[in-house]
Amino acid sequence: MQQKIIVVGAGIFGVTAALELKSRGHDVSIFDPGPIPHPEASSTDITKMIRMDYGTDTLYYNMMEQAFEGWRAWNAEWGEDLFHEDGFLLMRKDPFAPGIYEQDCFDELTKRGHNPTRVNSEKLAADHPMWNAEVYADGYRNDVAGWAQSGRVVEKLSERMREVGISIHEGAAMQSLLQSDGTVTGIVTADGIEHTADVVIVAAGAWTPVLLPELEDVMWPTGHPVIHFDPPNPDDFRPPTFRPWSADISRTGWYGFPLHPTGVVKIANHGDGIPVDPPGEKVVPQEWIDRALAFVKETFPALADAPIMKTRLCMYCDTWDGDLWVDHDPNRPGLVVASGGSGHGFKFAPVLGGLIADVVEKRPNPFAERFAWRERGELRRESARFDSTRELKTE
Repeated sequence: MQQKIIVVGAGIFGVTAALELKSRGHDVSIFDPGPIPHPEASSTDITKMIRMDYGTDTLYYNMMEQAFEGWRAWNAEWGEDLFHEDGFLLMRKDPFAPGIYEQDCFDELTKRGHNPTRVNSEKLAADHPMWNAEVYADGYRNDVAGWAQSGRVVEKLSERMREVGISIHEGAAMQSLLQSDGTVTGIVTADGIEHTADVVIVAAGAWTPVLLPELEDVMWPTGHPVIHFDPPNPDDFRPPTFRPWSADISRTGWYGFPLHPTGVVKIANHGDGIPVDPPGEKVVPQEWIDRALAFVKETFPALADAPIMKTRLCMYCDTWDGDLWVDHDPNRPGLVVASGGSGHGFKFAPVLGGLIADVVEKRPNPFAERFAWRERGELRRESARFDSTRELKTE
């Protein structure tokens, strides 16, 4: 049955949901407070990591094995490789041992037949000379991985929305939900205009708990430092000798990318983050710039004196358990929330639209149960993410 559907937010959750629902015959409109892509959206960045390395969490491996097929299909469809399958190098300062993140990933990838390659300090020095091999003792390379030009991906999907006739409302911020007898019947935009719908999907990323403050206990916005360096010898930072990487990530948060087409090397931190107010100022604190410089000096000495071209806070919508949040509001018929990327949602882009559309239509989906509406429990995060409290919890 065709439904009139409003999607609030044109980041990766919103645009993929809108396209999938339109393909299923629904009347879809999408609203965003800025231009599309929105310059402050998490997905509007120059790169995102596309990896399946999730410790022992098999659900995310399953999702990513499907997503990789979708990324390759998008490259073929677009005639442009916006997903670069350059592999992923995960290094650690001390040797592998049972129960650590990299060991768990290596074992699971091997079990699944993805054939990761072990990398010790000698192999690191030989194959990846920009690394300080004296610091990193153990690791592996996963060739079924890479990175995406994320902002360009959102642009491509936005172009597709226009082609298929989705009603696009740029510069149209949601002010409030329209409700009747407890049922959501649409939205009111900041200009006071009412827009009615059978279903409203709030897919507003870090702005979701701002628009729906009743969710503040289960999801909240955080900002994560991103630094762009201008390398002295750009060719030294190209694959295969300089691949997408993480550096003891579950204990430091640091990860990054090879040379971008714009000529910069991006380094970022997937960790605790900084509490932020999405409508407010978003500036990387000097403390974090100093931390990044210290990390670079130790890990990539050739970048130690490289000029910083840009800094950015990448906005996360963190859930209490690090999982996505895609479900009908059990207390307000007509409202669906599709958010909670928690810093790792973009990579699932090719399967997000189908997941959200299945939830909207109340069809079975193999991943939906994990991301259903839930009460808050003990705080935790996905396994790659640095959590400064993790060691304290396990002592």
